[in-house]
Amino acid sequence: MNAILITGEPGIGKTTCIREIASHLTGQHPAGFYTREIREAGIRVGFEIVGLDGQRLVLAHTGVSSRHRVGKYHVDIAGFEAYLRPLTIPAGKSSVIIIDEIGKMECYSHVFRDMITRILESNSLLIATIAKRGDPFIEAIKERGDIVLFTVTRENRDSLPQQVLEKIINLLKQRVEE
Repeated sequence: MNAILITGEPGIGKTTCIREIASHLTGQHPAGFYTREIREAGIRVGFEIVGLDGQRLVLAHTGVSSRHRVGKYHVDIAGFEAYLRPLTIPAGKSSVIIIDEIGKMECYSHVFRDMITRILESNSLLIATIAKRGDPFIEAIKERGDIVLFTVTRENRDSLPQQVLEKIINLLKQRVEE
């Protein structure tokens, strides 16, 4: 198994789930990032990338100028790619990489797509959120035979992080024993 993916409708709690999972995996020294809403006066105006190393970058914003858009948000592809290029992606059976999210905004970047492809072809364990619906790249990832796909729903969003953590722990144990 090369990846554990978490999907669900927008706003259902995918990021909350993966952040909770990441908080329990600090001993594995995961690499990667999660997304966070940017709000001004209580209104969402964009999204930022928050690296597990603390680095931050505005990914998309209503005030950014870009030809790449998702809804009212303009995506800063050049800034995102500048963030991604120096990112150290560990390799090895016990390496854990956390990505939130493999979605439309992020997939505008060829650097991001290449990075995801390299991670999936490596020995590292990818734990990521992924769009419920997406372009052929996103759909192909979800159809791979070497992934486990969990779906967040209103009914399971409180218990899902623990279920996913149990799967991760079991996978990491198997990898060490191999």
